[in-house]
Amino acid sequence: MVKVTKKYQVTIPEDVRKKIGLKPFEEVEVVALNDNEILVRRKLRTVKDPLSILFGSQTDVEVPPEKVDEFAEE
Repeated sequence: MVKVTKKYQVTIPEDVRKKIGLKPFEEVEVVALNDNEILVRRKLRTVKDPLSILFGSQTDVEVPPEKVDEFAEE
């Protein structure tokens, strides 16, 4: 059980943070589900250029679609 501070802040318990891998400064969204429940959900990040994450700055690399899944698993 956690308490709400006078500034309406709560501390996410350590076991919960570890379970979902939450890091400091990550953004979360808070949604009221009903009069008694709230949901705290990690904000999803979008990636503008996912191939740059897989292959770095090599933008001239041609990769067949079947290889993309293999690289993503590495």
